[in-house]
Amino acid sequence: MNRTGSARWQALLAFVRSLVTAGVLVTLYYLLPLDSPFTPTTVLALAAGIAGVALLLAWHIHRIRQSPWPGLRAVEALAVIVPCLVLLFATAYLLMEHTASDSFSEALTRTDALYFAMTVFSTVGFGDITARSQPARLLTTGQMALNFLLIGVAAHLLMNAVEETRRQQEQRTAGTR
Repeated sequence: MNRTGSARWQALLAFVRSLVTAGVLVTLYYLLPLDSPFTPTTVLALAAGIAGVALLLAWHIHRIRQSPWPGLRAVEALAVIVPCLVLLFATAYLLMEHTASDSFSEALTRTDALYFAMTVFSTVGFGDITARSQPARLLTTGQMALNFLLIGVAAHLLMNAVEETRRQQEQRTAGTR
């Protein structure tokens, strides 16, 4: 198989891996028992989840640097990291709803919580669901701040890893000629 055919195959594999991973994450979100209250333990679990996303980002950067297809690996990394972060916050919103039903402008189902987390992530903010309580507003503000970090810092780190890997590949290719 030539390089172009191999690139297409790698792109297809990256797309399928990303789709399957996102599908598994969303399926777990809908299947896991999420009926506990929002407690300080929940806040610690959310912080651990965010740390886990940061570690996942570091692992993906490592994989990008080792890959012959760094651009594909960066896209794949975003396709895994973004759903992880959104689902973490959707879970936190859902648990907050179980604890204090007046936290949001309407009662949240799993789908509503996921929808709200995604509208906050995408900065669309339709306004149909809003955070009403102070804890809900703090949590939403925290998601907004992490979204900016993810978009700015994570994207910058991923692009640097891609550029560095491509530069090293070009140097190796030039050195073998």
